[in-house]
Amino acid sequence: MTPRVVVVGSGYWGKNLVRNFYCLGALAGVCDTDVQTRDSLAQKFDIDYSTADYLEVLANPDVDAVALATPAGLHGRMVREALESGKDAYVEKPLCLSEGEAVQLVERARELKRILMVGHLLWYHPAVLKLKSLVSNGDLGRVQYIYSNRLNMGKLRREENVLWSFAPHDVSIVLGILGEEPVRVQASGGNFLHQQIADTTVSLLEFASGVRAHIFVSWLHPFKEQKLVVVGDRKMAVLDDTAPWPEKLVIYPHSVSWEGSVPVAHKADVENIPLEEGEPLRAECSHFLDCIQNRISPRTDGAEGLRVLRVLNACQLALERGDAATLKPEDRQFYAHETAIIDKDVNIGADTRIWHFSHMLSGSHIGPACNIGQNVVIGPDVTVGARCKIQNNVSIYKGVCLEDDVFCGPSMVFTNVINPRAEVNRRDEFKPTLVRRGTTIGANATIVCGVTLGAYSFIGAGTVVTRDVPDYALMVGNPARRIGWMSRHGERLDADLRCPVSGVCYQQTENGLEEITS
Repeated sequence: MTPRVVVVGSGYWGKNLVRNFYCLGALAGVCDTDVQTRDSLAQKFDIDYSTADYLEVLANPDVDAVALATPAGLHGRMVREALESGKDAYVEKPLCLSEGEAVQLVERARELKRILMVGHLLWYHPAVLKLKSLVSNGDLGRVQYIYSNRLNMGKLRREENVLWSFAPHDVSIVLGILGEEPVRVQASGGNFLHQQIADTTVSLLEFASGVRAHIFVSWLHPFKEQKLVVVGDRKMAVLDDTAPWPEKLVIYPHSVSWEGSVPVAHKADVENIPLEEGEPLRAECSHFLDCIQNRISPRTDGAEGLRVLRVLNACQLALERGDAATLKPEDRQFYAHETAIIDKDVNIGADTRIWHFSHMLSGSHIGPACNIGQNVVIGPDVTVGARCKIQNNVSIYKGVCLEDDVFCGPSMVFTNVINPRAEVNRRDEFKPTLVRRGTTIGANATIVCGVTLGAYSFIGAGTVVTRDVPDYALMVGNPARRIGWMSRHGERLDADLRCPVSGVCYQQTENGLEEITS
């Protein structure tokens, strides 16, 4: 029987998912907060089930899977909720925004035996698949250089920069074609419409094999261009997705010879590569249904999404610092005091510092540039993002995930079961706790397991958190209650929701606050 899929988020891109799952006979309904959108799609595709309540979808026993086309900042939470509700999940790129959370999602999908697929659309494009085949078969010779241009005028965004909006497609293709991850990245860009959002970026990827790749993306370009060039030592391939099908993928059998220590270029006629035409999104949706039915791993599974996310995070870091970032695990340098204990199979990022009498347990992933104080225990199997600061006497046990830039004050506490008893083993009752990017947790606060602390939330000293916390919320008391809002810069906001330090303005949403153009 064909799996039943509900599309969650049916706006600019989601409506295309609705159309394709409908044509494949798999559309179970639509979930969207906009009533007019839901009504319009229900009439167009004869949809019986539509709702604004995502949790209602997850509780529906007639729904086998969800396809998420929501803002990127919501991906991680919504994927996790779907997996833990027993649903298979397709999510548009990126998998989420935090590398640490991505690790947890991949592991959670494996534990629960659920399908997790990331919408890296171009791996379902006939031209990309053919190009991959040409490279794998050696038709181009040894790959030397790749460049990709993804340029257009709009669609302009405020919730993410152009690197995160456009580049995931190209990063995914480059990694897949080469079959390796870069060891070093550099990135530069320009912020023209908004001082905090890059409108154009150029990323340079360097690989251990010697291959170099650059990715140029912009939404401030006079014309649309989607072109990928792969240069081999025998032939060169050009994939132009704006060209008609007979011309989308072409080969240039140019060559170079050496004559008297001088390189001489020899040009040859272009060769058009025949392709079987087809809509990539239809193939992608069909592949997801096949994976659900046959319980097989998707071509673009969660692990592939994590690899792409690692590169995007490194590019973002290089963009912000104006310096190169490294991804090669064995080249990462960190400091650990001689009294610290680090078990086997612990991954620690560059520039992280671990102080006296702290213990890192097996299976844990600790990001770059973290500062871990004295008498701290992390693990087993805990993920800590980049640039986190964990003060003295904090224990972070299995089930807790910290995204990037989290601050944990001295002696604050994470629990991992609701009702512990010393004489009762409740390890199978551990509940996950997610601390989103930029959160501050004050000294001696207690975070009861099974909750999510929203991005840039601020938990006051001694506070006891027993339920989910909205983004940017200021929480105090036992049990915690919201008494205001905090800015990204850690300043309490007045009624106008403008940060007194940065001048950035905020607006209220269903998940808390979000930044808007000042």
